[in-house]
Amino acid sequence: MSIEKRFDIPFISALALREKQIQQNYRPIIAVHKWFARRPGTLFRGLLLAEFSDRPLREAFYTSNDLRGFAIADPFMGGGTPLIEANRVGCNVTGYDINPMACWIVNREIEHLDLRAYRKAAEKLVCGLEKRIGSFYRTRCLKCGSPEAHVKYFLWVKQQTCRGCGHEIDLFSGYLLAEDRRHTENVLICATCGDLNGVKDRKQPGPCKTCGSPLSLAGPAKRNRCACHRCGMINTYANAAAGAPRHRMFAMEYHCRHCKPTHQGRFFKRPDENDLLNYGRASARLAEIGTPHVPDDKILPGDETDRLIRWGYRKYREMFNDRQILGLELSCRTIAEERDERVRNALITNLSDLLRYQNMLCRYDTMALKSLDIFSVHGFPVGLIQCESNFLGIANGGGVSVGSGGWSNILEKYVKAKTYCDAPFETRHEGNRKIQVPIKDEWIGDRKNGDAAAAPRGVRLLCQSATSADLPVGSLDGVFTDPPYFGNVQYAELMDFCYVWVRKMVDPGNPAFHLPSTRNADELTGNVTMERGLDHFTEGMSAIFRNMAKALKPGKPLAFTYHHNRLEAYHPVMVAILDAGLTCSASIPCPAEMGASIHISGTGSSIVDTVLVCRSTGVIPRKWLTETPEQLVALILDDLEKLKMGGLEPTRGDIRCIIYGHLARLAIWRLRAAWDKTLTVPEKLAIVAAELGRGPALETIEHHLTEEAAQAPLLCYAIREEEIPFGEGSDLSSDSLSMCSNF
Repeated sequence: MSIEKRFDIPFISALALREKQIQQNYRPIIAVHKWFARRPGTLFRGLLLAEFSDRPLREAFYTSNDLRGFAIADPFMGGGTPLIEANRVGCNVTGYDINPMACWIVNREIEHLDLRAYRKAAEKLVCGLEKRIGSFYRTRCLKCGSPEAHVKYFLWVKQQTCRGCGHEIDLFSGYLLAEDRRHTENVLICATCGDLNGVKDRKQPGPCKTCGSPLSLAGPAKRNRCACHRCGMINTYANAAAGAPRHRMFAMEYHCRHCKPTHQGRFFKRPDENDLLNYGRASARLAEIGTPHVPDDKILPGDETDRLIRWGYRKYREMFNDRQILGLELSCRTIAEERDERVRNALITNLSDLLRYQNMLCRYDTMALKSLDIFSVHGFPVGLIQCESNFLGIANGGGVSVGSGGWSNILEKYVKAKTYCDAPFETRHEGNRKIQVPIKDEWIGDRKNGDAAAAPRGVRLLCQSATSADLPVGSLDGVFTDPPYFGNVQYAELMDFCYVWVRKMVDPGNPAFHLPSTRNADELTGNVTMERGLDHFTEGMSAIFRNMAKALKPGKPLAFTYHHNRLEAYHPVMVAILDAGLTCSASIPCPAEMGASIHISGTGSSIVDTVLVCRSTGVIPRKWLTETPEQLVALILDDLEKLKMGGLEPTRGDIRCIIYGHLARLAIWRLRAAWDKTLTVPEKLAIVAAELGRGPALETIEHHLTEEAAQAPLLCYAIREEEIPFGEGSDLSSDSLSMCSNF
């Protein structure tokens, strides 16, 4: 059991923790397109090398590896991390996902791309857009008077008509536009005249410099109610019957290349007459050219999309303003003319990724002073202040654009992503120094860049459920995956936002894009709208694990990451493991989320995943099979110490994740011999729940995790420690496993 014996928790944890802070710097490949909750590439590289390499993990990690001949599958490929890491070290890979956008994205990540042809097509696209719509993103600089300053962001506030007097109400929840952290002062909007005011003390901002009215932080809109400033009537929002929300442009952040070298802070202004006329010109231009490439699809009801419907959105196109629609329509026309299929598909992917910044649900971060894309949380947040980014982006040379959310940003990161495919690297940390280490003989792709003689790699990416996967018995050397965590992310509802655009541009012969939505009754997520609960999730996980287990060679690993803040969410994966005839041979903790992520920050959720390693045959050290809370606490303390050695200070949520992993592993061990696969799903779930109930309770374990116990030494089992075999016909070494610091 190589992973169990050789996976180095402190080493990989340190790498994974750093990677998740700025993931694109460590794994530029992820910039091909947004996907949700991607796990660290360093984690899966560590798992693969621990299992298949014959060298110490710390040595193999920073050198070239050739694992040709090994066959790896991922039944939930999502953003593709396990497959990319396996492909990079030479494995043949097979991936499944029921969502066509996942299959599309991973195809673009792995397939070889002629970067010279891509750059030429991208330049043509951007130059054409600049000629047609570039003027709509220019403004007059307040400092030097140049009319060629580039707008970074247009800021809009939602409006609605007062039911009492008929006047338009601005739904401001607050008037703070920018904080003084990344700007020289706080910027407040005057509620009376709308001018922008720079103030040093936002608690005592004083009067407006233009009209003399008192400035205020608090706005009139809160808790879905807003008082009319004219008649005082309290109006409620949102009003679905009134249709999609209306917006008023009230501020802009811009960039003046002439003034920037001598200017302190950012450039803000209230829109002038020409700025408002520019938007009107864009609307008129859109009416002239029409929108044959813009999807007209309706937004389907759903757990996440119901929020959009409550705000009056009925179609996806209503989530964009006219200027954004104009840019998207013109982009689609240029992309459709591209003859090189791989280049065209790359540009389609770019446009799809651009959508998350070019819509009227993006928000403006008043502290970081940047646009927050629509998927900054795993849902569809509808704010009162929306941020429109410069559609073209502001290229600044050197591969770094000013601001975010434009074509230049998307193209820059795509070039970096595909360059990384041809020349991957790892990052070594020596003190405060970061050293980029080229891994010269590794590469990502279906064929090697510039080497026609090199044999193509096996890459099979299938848009289907892995329950119907046609894999020969005993054909796989490993299954590595990051499955859905029950109800955490509604992948299909979110990805439909991009899918409806991609569907109009892809080759009509692509069967994955024939359906009007990515939603599928067989998707393995909990969903109230589609009446998918724990039984559905359990049944689907079980079918997929059974299918993968049949395809695995005896004793080879099915390893997957998992975490949830409720123990009940572990029940389905326990049933799936038992139904597949597997035993959980190890639960290994590793950081896998970014603690500052907007969707988990401050929630108490864990950033630590448990890697559950499952096999049909093998051996387990007897002391891993704890019988008392004290023995289990010793294992947990050892895990925590190794995570601390990797630089993580575990939170209560992290500790619970580690506890849940061990509780699930031990319950699977106790149930495996008498498990009855013929029982109904509710019966199996009840048995699993009852078995967990017979084990030590969470409160008991946490009680034993006292400060005194935390001072206990690391566990270090003897090399000839007694082992317990499991399964039949084990092909694994009978050598015992070490639980020293390099476990």
